[in-house]
Amino acid sequence: MVKRLDRRTVLRSTGAFGAAGMASLAGCIADPGDGGGGGGDTFKIGALQPTSGDLAYYGEISLMGFYSGLAHRYGADPVESVETGTYEMETDDGPTFEFVVQDTGFDPSTAQSVAEDLIIDEDVDLLFGASSSDSARQISTSVLTETDIPYVVGPAADADITVSNDYCHEQLFRASEHTAMDARAGGRYVAEQGDVSTVAIFAAEGAFGEGVASNYTEVLEGEGIDVLEPRFVESGYSEFGGLFDEAVEQGADGVVGGFTFATLPEFLPTAMEYDEMQAFGGFAELVTNQVIGSTIEATLGEGFTEQDIKDAQLGPFTTRYHWNQYDNPINDSFIDMHVDAYGIVPDLFSAGTFVGGSAVGQAIDESGSTQGADVAAAMRGMTVEETPKGEGAYTFQEHNNQAASSMTVAWPVPTTDEWADSWDAAVMPGEPVETYAADEVMVPASESSCSL
Repeated sequence: MVKRLDRRTVLRSTGAFGAAGMASLAGCIADPGDGGGGGGDTFKIGALQPTSGDLAYYGEISLMGFYSGLAHRYGADPVESVETGTYEMETDDGPTFEFVVQDTGFDPSTAQSVAEDLIIDEDVDLLFGASSSDSARQISTSVLTETDIPYVVGPAADADITVSNDYCHEQLFRASEHTAMDARAGGRYVAEQGDVSTVAIFAAEGAFGEGVASNYTEVLEGEGIDVLEPRFVESGYSEFGGLFDEAVEQGADGVVGGFTFATLPEFLPTAMEYDEMQAFGGFAELVTNQVIGSTIEATLGEGFTEQDIKDAQLGPFTTRYHWNQYDNPINDSFIDMHVDAYGIVPDLFSAGTFVGGSAVGQAIDESGSTQGADVAAAMRGMTVEETPKGEGAYTFQEHNNQAASSMTVAWPVPTTDEWADSWDAAVMPGEPVETYAADEVMVPASESSCSL
């Protein structure tokens, strides 16, 4: 056995998390019991998000949400920068929060390297982030096994991160909504209320796309809908016409697209050309809605209406969260804070990362500690008090540390004058046509291989 060391010391001495022999050493390392560095009146958070490249907006809105969740908890001002760097948030009745933000470029290998640097060199008390599901998976399997630092994932949406025993971890928490929740809300609604009988699924290569395909397939088939063999394409794929033609020949009258912003702008215009197929899935973020709005305007004319969109069979879509889907004082305060700090309303990923930040603050307050291990212990099974979906609207499930919350379904509608200045897209989510409670959209513990 090796001598009694905390795991960060071991990692510094080896210089790498994935070095040969590290797995065998891990079982011999005795924990010091304090759960991490930092301590005192400062809580240091290592944030890893894409802040460059095509998907930088994903990282930006995720940081905005996380900063806002902590700021709301303590009545403070959120950090306004979404660039890489080191930032502080002072609070009157809590610790000083120090954020070290590093860029992942939406790349799993980079994300792992960044996580290692944040733990070893920056000595953070907690990790937050990963917009890429493949990145979150890699951090879980390659980094968390060698450290006691808690990790709040967000907004990476592959369900298996918390559902599968291959990726879940006792130190990994996720408040952000995931692909199984999308499918169990939107897929069920379309199956029950729509008029589709056969669905094609086109999705991105990688964990996120695979998650979309598997979860929608399970839900739709469970509702008696035929699902064609999913087709996976590389990021930025643009030749969708052939795939749609093939799907129509096989009898498809509905289509789900499981893509990020890198591909959705290519997928959606083609989907609108096939009016014999209803397009549904997850409601996208602002930058994709800008493309959707431009496409609708080009296709239907600038004076298009909500009914025109329905007639074009574009929707309805699941909303993990959008600012106008929930009416409560916390959400009202969040909207005002977000618009004041960032000039835009909270977006698709904003609630999940807000709740991640809010939960961290609540855990510090309840445990009376800024040690990472104490914060993690307080978060297990926690019902989060302050959330944009309402007070106590997210609860971390004890079997997998995934927060359960409700989901809504809505059609796209023309953006109203009220929101035109803070939502720069021609379409926005309409009034919810259905709200599914948390217990209706979560993967049951009996169907999850993760058991913490």
